[in-house]
Amino acid sequence: MKRILTTAAVAASALTVGHASADSIRIAHVTGFSGALEAYAEQTARGMEMGFEYATDGSMEIEGRAIEMLRKDDQGDPSRARALAEEAYAEDDAHMVVGSIASGVALAMLDVAQEWERIMIPEGVADGITGERHNRYVFRVGRNSSQDAVSNAVAVAVGGDGVCVSTIAQDYAFGRDGVSAYKEAMEAEGGRILHEEYLPTDATDFTAAAERLFESLRDRDDCNDKYIFGIWAGQTNPFGRIQDLNPERFGITMSTGGNILPAMVGYSDFEGMEGATFYYYEHVDNSMNNWLVDEHYERHDAAPDFFTAQGFSQAVAITEAIRASGGSTDVEDLIDAFRGLEFDTPKGAMRIRPEDHQAMQSMFHFEIERQRRSDWFAGDDEQTVGVPVLVREIPMDELDIPIRN
Repeated sequence: MKRILTTAAVAASALTVGHASADSIRIAHVTGFSGALEAYAEQTARGMEMGFEYATDGSMEIEGRAIEMLRKDDQGDPSRARALAEEAYAEDDAHMVVGSIASGVALAMLDVAQEWERIMIPEGVADGITGERHNRYVFRVGRNSSQDAVSNAVAVAVGGDGVCVSTIAQDYAFGRDGVSAYKEAMEAEGGRILHEEYLPTDATDFTAAAERLFESLRDRDDCNDKYIFGIWAGQTNPFGRIQDLNPERFGITMSTGGNILPAMVGYSDFEGMEGATFYYYEHVDNSMNNWLVDEHYERHDAAPDFFTAQGFSQAVAITEAIRASGGSTDVEDLIDAFRGLEFDTPKGAMRIRPEDHQAMQSMFHFEIERQRRSDWFAGDDEQTVGVPVLVREIPMDELDIPIRN
């Protein structure tokens, strides 16, 4: 079975195509293959390769045109990402750029797509990507901050009245957009946000922040349920440290969304915690997800992860849009094809909303259960992990996601 065409590493731009075929479909993946979100980037890359393989029945061709992937490492640097996106459009003649996985980096790249009048599929989550910073060339298949926020608010705000939440998040677009959307969603459910705590992305000391969070909730007799909700990307997060300080003594419960499996090993300390997630491989039973799970175990001796499913879904969306355009990669044909596109993914059906080019999708309400597992990671011995056991799928039509552009 043919694989996506890549060549050896060249200079600082990871994998690139040396001389692209005039008839190929050229897609540049510009994301943080090194740095804090390296694991996320590698998962999306692996997922896209498997997604194209599945969507093309192994031919790695769409309407008779070969797919060529260009891999470029932005190192989590917005300026570098912009330069690599320009390089992809100008020198590699890429029909589209996918990335970056970091919200702040993705936001910095958006106007490059507008300047070159080419398609861009950002992988970051911040609402601004399909909101105030959006342009007509931008389409997002991954979830946005509002989808995270609304689904997590629905998961904990049952009954609404008397639910009080204080939040902790990273001090950049992903965290601030996420808290803003969560506050809006929680208030719509009848709950209240009492305090917002923001820390640097590389923070490692969470004690003072935890004390401020506790103080905001501890003596509130007007709160029937008290939560600390966290929004955090990367392997290091504040949740374990906050839990170590025993928030239960103040009647406070932790809540957060899903994450990659290595991060969710630590969720074993939060048995019974509820939240909502974009994807967990055991939540869905459909032919596409079953193929992904089986093939991922066969090839990598590990479960497909959170961002593997996003990369896979991005590849399916690209494939279906080009098919809908009759094989054309003309930008206006692609815009017409992406707007309103409906397609299947490992997590279920998606629909790209024409108004803001955001993919509408289901989310999954979970409750953490402590389990002994040996099937998450390659060659892994049995260990205790926090499994996000499905409470229910929240269908896309139940999620009131604002249009913010």
